[in-house]
Amino acid sequence: MTTFDVTSTDDISDACQRPIVRYRKGESDFSEMDFIIEETPVALAFNGVAYTVMMCTPHDLEQFAIGFSLSEGIIDHHRDIHDMTISHHDNGINLDIEIANRCAERLKQKRRSLAGLTGCGICGEEKLETVCRMLMPLPTSTEFDLSHLEQALRQLLDHQALNQLTGAAHAAAYLDKDGQLLAVFEDVGRHIALDKLVGYIHQKRLSGGAVLVTSRASFEMVQKAASAGVEVLLAVSSATKMAVDLADRLNITLLGHCRRGRADAYAHPERVFGMI
Repeated sequence: MTTFDVTSTDDISDACQRPIVRYRKGESDFSEMDFIIEETPVALAFNGVAYTVMMCTPHDLEQFAIGFSLSEGIIDHHRDIHDMTISHHDNGINLDIEIANRCAERLKQKRRSLAGLTGCGICGEEKLETVCRMLMPLPTSTEFDLSHLEQALRQLLDHQALNQLTGAAHAAAYLDKDGQLLAVFEDVGRHIALDKLVGYIHQKRLSGGAVLVTSRASFEMVQKAASAGVEVLLAVSSATKMAVDLADRLNITLLGHCRRGRADAYAHPERVFGMI
């Protein structure tokens, strides 16, 4: 995670070096070393009850626990987490989270099955009716100046140290009202990167900004942004129909194909002004 002290490549602990064989135009070189991203099973348990296993990088787990719990509707506020224990084992990491009694009781009523090891956004849901959470539409209190987009994309590229090393990481970043990056989280999974950012947003009580993700905008990403009170979601790739429909219903400004010199507004463009 970067909170605007630039993370140097020497300090990246979510990557390790391994020998590889490179094939280039008919030649192979057995002496190359390359960085590969860490991917670790993280088992989450709430009040002693196993909930799910997610695949992610093994750092910033406090922010991940907060963001995941909020995004899943398990808690209502980060203060609903009373304690957290992170224990490392040979086969992964246990994340034991103690939550408020009312949240634990609500969790018992939500029947879940153990998630597959995919890190996707809806693993473990048993019924179609429970895929989309019932969230209230957000207010309209934020604007985004498109003239800041190119600068934000450059800054994000500069601060994707893990992806620069491995080519295997997604990033989620928080931009202030002037388009400056306040925080960047990288992870092997796009949902995990955003969950970690959501946790950070709640911890720091950030508001009035936008979230930029290096992936497509699927409906889960919109739902996670809404859980953080983020009114503007920017994605470097496209959006799905379900994401657009949800953004429209939740009053979220959703932009896709956010690249140098272009952006496409799928929902609520009234928050966007300025020129790219």
